[in-house]
Amino acid sequence: MGADEKVLRFEPDADGDPAALAYTFGGLEPLVHVRPGTVISTWTMDCFAGRVRSTTDLVSEVCDPRFINPQTGPFYVEGAHPGDTLAVHFRSIVPRESQGVSTTVPLFGSLTATAFTAMLHDALPERTWVYEIDVEASVVRYDALDSPFQVDLPLDPMHGTVGVAPPLGEVRSSLTPGSWGGNMDTPEMRAGTTCYLGVNVDGALFSLGDGHARQGEGETCGVAVECAMDTVLVVDVVKGGPPTPWPRLEDDTYLMTTGSARPLEDAFRIAHTEMVRWVEQLTGLSPMDAYQLVSQTALTPIANVVDTNYTVVAKLAKRFLPGVTVMGGAHQRLRR
Repeated sequence: MGADEKVLRFEPDADGDPAALAYTFGGLEPLVHVRPGTVISTWTMDCFAGRVRSTTDLVSEVCDPRFINPQTGPFYVEGAHPGDTLAVHFRSIVPRESQGVSTTVPLFGSLTATAFTAMLHDALPERTWVYEIDVEASVVRYDALDSPFQVDLPLDPMHGTVGVAPPLGEVRSSLTPGSWGGNMDTPEMRAGTTCYLGVNVDGALFSLGDGHARQGEGETCGVAVECAMDTVLVVDVVKGGPPTPWPRLEDDTYLMTTGSARPLEDAFRIAHTEMVRWVEQLTGLSPMDAYQLVSQTALTPIANVVDTNYTVVAKLAKRFLPGVTVMGGAHQRLRR
């Protein structure tokens, strides 16, 4: 870290009553004020607040459903006002412990009956898998429950939940993604990525959580390799310019837009509409020309098909947009 950087070490109150932690976006007073350009070093609990530790721990037995997906925050970013864009650049995301867990939860997931897709058959069996995490070797070790099968998977840490207070004074569960960010569950939210969030209230009221040691696109069973995370990030405020109606992401290679909705095709439409509009703004292309360019170049990783809203990401390689400056160069500035 540079000698002139402002660094804040923030310790969440994770040892007390779980009800003292954040489980919503909006409706909460900020825990700390930070200035733009501040480097925040903090950590987040796993989505089960540390209650699931072994293969014998079942979510339905050891977790209180009111206290799922705790967030660290909210942070009040000084100078952030409605209409601005909050830029959050992730410098490092590292598992805090040597193990993570994944589960099947009754009536939750993309390949089972759910409360939204109601069926008469019983829920799938509730199981818990424990993953060994080796940070030095950069692997996550999968152990099957019903056979001796074992395989090492690449460690790919990310945050499933990143967001600000929603618009219209709403208070939304930390399990839900939307225009404010929230539980998007995209593996693209890894170290080296800058997330852009439209500011809806003074201070933005930014929070994060839901660390995943790795996750397949779609988060098919509804639960990634969940773990506590040590995270270093930088926040900044982008003034002026077009608004940011839905979360956008940037890394060294891609620009990305997100959409969260049900059904899945509406999430797809939001993400791609946002990408077309962003390309228009960046290049001066007409809407139809931007539509054509996005149609022939976009990649579309599905973030999740399990949450209260599904999330889709549209990705466009920056090499197809030579010479454009994005968000006033915020990604490059924060990366440095």
